[in-house]
Amino acid sequence: MSTPSTTFSLEGRGLKLDNSSDTDPHTAPLSSSQSHTYINLSGNTLGAPFCSALGPLLSAQTSLTSINIADIFTSRLLSEIPPALTSLLTSLLPLQHLQTIDLSDNAFGLKTQAPLVDFLKQHIPLRHLILNNNGLGPEAGTHIADALSDLADRKSEAIQNGNKDVPNLETVVCGRNRLETGSMKAWSRTFTKHSHVKVVKMVQNGIRQPGIEVLLRQGLKGCEEIEILDLQDNTFTHIGAEALASMLPGWKNLRELGVGDSLLGRKRGMAMLCAALGKGENTALRVLRLQYNEIDSRGIARLLKVVEEGKLPNLRRVELNGNKFAEEDEGVERLRRLLEKSREGAGAEEGEGEGEWGLDEFSDLEEEDSDVEEEEEDAAEDSEVEEAKEEEKEREKKAEGIVRDAEEEEGRNVSQKEDEEVDVLAEKMGKTEMI
Repeated sequence: MSTPSTTFSLEGRGLKLDNSSDTDPHTAPLSSSQSHTYINLSGNTLGAPFCSALGPLLSAQTSLTSINIADIFTSRLLSEIPPALTSLLTSLLPLQHLQTIDLSDNAFGLKTQAPLVDFLKQHIPLRHLILNNNGLGPEAGTHIADALSDLADRKSEAIQNGNKDVPNLETVVCGRNRLETGSMKAWSRTFTKHSHVKVVKMVQNGIRQPGIEVLLRQGLKGCEEIEILDLQDNTFTHIGAEALASMLPGWKNLRELGVGDSLLGRKRGMAMLCAALGKGENTALRVLRLQYNEIDSRGIARLLKVVEEGKLPNLRRVELNGNKFAEEDEGVERLRRLLEKSREGAGAEEGEGEGEWGLDEFSDLEEEDSDVEEEEEDAAEDSEVEEAKEEEKEREKKAEGIVRDAEEEEGRNVSQKEDEEVDVLAEKMGKTEMI
């Protein structure tokens, strides 16, 4: 007799499942067995009635550890998503072994994020959260971050109440979500509370240098167990680079660092990064992603010096495409040989682990600037930094104004209520005879 499969998958079938009657032909294995550990419903489009009928089948999977419900609302109206999502997530809440959930490629803006926020606040077993390309924006992104902060409090309470099996939140993937600088204070609070996080990927979120600085200095600073940090395609400049450099020595378990396409800058940013790596505290580092950062031959020379001095003994992969140096640059060739030597020393065969060793392919290098162009670009960088600071000040003033107006309005409402209560009391006193 064959053992029932512990995996159920409808991945990528493009099914349009609208009604409760659609459950029978497509989800029969979930009815016949409650021992599934992994479920994948991604790449289909699910209606609210179908999700309502599916809910009891999901809640019966008491051994479930991971579920993929990415890309399940394509072509659905915004009004359809909250009830459908509520049915799915409510059914998952009782599952005490469910530690991994992927909700990528679903629209969770302000109008649809509430069910997800409620779930994230409550699901104590959560260990790995994947939210890529959900269109959150800074406000909904703040709600998600605050929900995860609440989750940290619930995890702590559960531990204090004797639950020894509460896992740490170890993975937070929240990329391509327009989180922007405006939500970074909330996210910094999240990572302060979830200080045992190991994987943080927040690529392509429009986070500018003040937000990067807040995230690193106030949030990730205390996450000493972090192993993978990917902040590619946000804006660092030398402000973010300085914050990153100050944090790096404390991240001794860091294996992968992604800061490609982040405007690190040719001089100050790369110099600070290499100085931090040169302290020899990041010996676990294997992968360094630095594409499209205007790094020139001098930046390459700085990185080469760190590697040659043995400060990064486990380094196996460096990505540098899209920068400003010649492919035949001597420093590049020496770095290539050092990485090849590391691969051979690890016993990896040629071609084995393609994309995990050596340098990436240089398909988009730029010419190195002249001295005049460098001076102009340095001045432009300084100007951009100042503009970012001014924009942040304006945002803070606006936020303070909103809070102040709310407080004044609350004061007016209280005064009006007090006046009405005084009038009522005066009327009663007027009707009372003195004895």
